[in-house]
Amino acid sequence: MSRVLYSGTRNASSWAFRAWLALKEAGVDFVEEVVDIRLPQRLANLARIRAFSPPGAVPVLVDGEAVIFDSLAIMEYASELAGGALWPRDLRERAQARALFAWQHAGLSGLCPRLSFESAFYPDRRAMSPTETEDAARIFAAWEQALLRSDGPWLCGTLSLADLAFVPTVVRLHAHAPDLSAWPRTRAWMQALLARDSVREWMDEARTLPPVRLPGYGDDEP
Repeated sequence: MSRVLYSGTRNASSWAFRAWLALKEAGVDFVEEVVDIRLPQRLANLARIRAFSPPGAVPVLVDGEAVIFDSLAIMEYASELAGGALWPRDLRERAQARALFAWQHAGLSGLCPRLSFESAFYPDRRAMSPTETEDAARIFAAWEQALLRSDGPWLCGTLSLADLAFVPTVVRLHAHAPDLSAWPRTRAWMQALLARDSVREWMDEARTLPPVRLPGYGDDEP
């Protein structure tokens, strides 16, 4: 097998999670090499990646002589290998899906910066702050609107890269137990994503690992 995905520690590598999901859902054959990105081994391990990938980060997909080192590019490539299966066929729906996908890739306009992916695995998760609750409501409303427009069950009708790109965000928000009663379609969509075999495979392994603690999570909001 010449196609190798260099991914990251399961409970600390949300970008690799997205790329891995796209390859899995597209039915692409690949070999995975998990790179431990926890300290103190992180720097040495990523230096090894930098030897063949300019950013020195994960994920990286190596397919023959091609080195694809961005999660968005890997996800697009996975869909293309599957004949475009992970984008809606309709032009306008595809544009909507790409817009949602790009919003996630750009960081959701700074949504909940202190609710890291790592925090979803903390045994002592705190309540969301008022600011985080407000930010979460904004994205729940956007998801609800997309699901209302598409009539579900996915953001743009059929499962797409837009849905898969949001999985780590869904994981971290769901773990903090927000009240989703105002967004019933979003609640059903989140539950459906978390129940997918691919998502459960990654998450089951992630939950067996020691939590990766990041500074700032337990501090009082300024």
